[in-house]
This record gives sequence, C-alpha cells and structure tokens, in this order.
Amino acid sequence: MSYIDNLNWRYATKKFDSTKEITEEKLEALLDAATLSPSSYGLQPYKIIVIEDPVLRARLKPAAWGQSQLTEASHLIVLANQTDFGEELVDDYLQNVSETRNIPVEDLAGYASFMKSKLLDLTQEEKAKWTEKQAYIALGNLLSAAADMKIDTCPMEGFDREQFNDILGLSDDSLNTAVLVTLGYRSKNDETQHYKKVRKPKKQLITHI
Repeated sequence: MSYIDNLNWRYATKKFDSTKEITEEKLEALLDAATLSPSSYGLQPYKIIVIEDPVLRARLKPAAWGQSQLTEASHLIVLANQTDFGEELVDDYLQNVSETRNIPVEDLAGYASFMKSKLLDLTQEEKAKWTEKQAYIALGNLLSAAADMKIDTCPMEGFDREQFNDILGLSDDSLNTAVLVTLGYRSKNDETQHYKKVRKPKKQLITHI
C-alpha cells in the first residue's frame, strides 16, 4: 500500500485488541520517527514518555474519563511540553550541535544570541503555548509513521491535565501533558473502523494562489 493508502486506512481507534502488542523493534521505529520530527530551531522543547506499566495506566485511566484505550492499547505515550525554560534550552541544544557537527561552540554564539532574543523575552504563558505547538508536530509525525507501519493509534485530548501532571510528577520538572497517543492494534469489535473517512473536499480546504 502507498503512504496515502495507509493514511486512508488509519482512524482514531476506539477499541484495541489487548492481546496484541507492538514489538520492541517497531516501537523503537515509531520513537525514531517522533525523535526525527521537525521543531522550531530544532530545540525539541518537550518530552516523550512511554508508559507500559499496566498499574500506572490503570491509575491514569480515570483521569482520561475512563476511556478504555488507556488500558487496552499496547502502549500509551504522553507528549509533555516544557512549560517554562531559560537560556539552558538554547545552550544545551547548541552544545549538542557542536559535538554532533564538530563545530566549536564559540562559532555558534551569534545563532545562540539570535534564538535567545526571540525566545527568552516571551512570557511564561507564551513559552508554554509555543512548546505545546512543537509537541503537536511530533504527534503528527508519530501518527503518520504508525499508519505507514499499519499500527493503530488514537490521539487523545480528553483528559484532565492537572491530574496527569500530578500522577506523573511532571509539574516539578516544568512539564505539562500536552496530548496522549495510544498505540496498538484495532479490535475486530471496533465498529468505527468501518466508518467512511470524512474530510473537507480539497477544493474547499486548499487554496492555490
């Protein structure tokens, strides 16, 4: 199947087959896809948290309005954005650039100053909104990669963020649960897999200028 065929195949899975698990190899490929997602300035201001522990997932389930995907899916992933940051976000990134590309970090000082001038004067609320947008780019890559591997997913915004942050201890690390993704394989009893995909017509959605 082509990539577009696979995107047509995917849907927001409502019921997973709890007897089927994603192999470690395929999980790592999905995490590679998420890691390779683009982000503004390449800073990746978020964490990808893979939750496999069934006890923890059962504890989180009530905070997601009791949705069965949390405990039926093979894996639960939390994309958590940084709610605040300082110069270290830029400095750590450029140290990585220096080591990866064998460039003296001093040669990156101009770029460091430019990024800091754009980011550090943002309010804390603006920083959180910006980092959350970056996390959603990773979400899109993860969903597309999973579809191309014929792995089912359900992106989820229906949950209590404060409860998730509290249970996972994220607030202490200036992190916030931005969005959830459950991964696995659809149950044959999930009727929604048979629904026709509904999208706006391209002529209505897309404008060529």
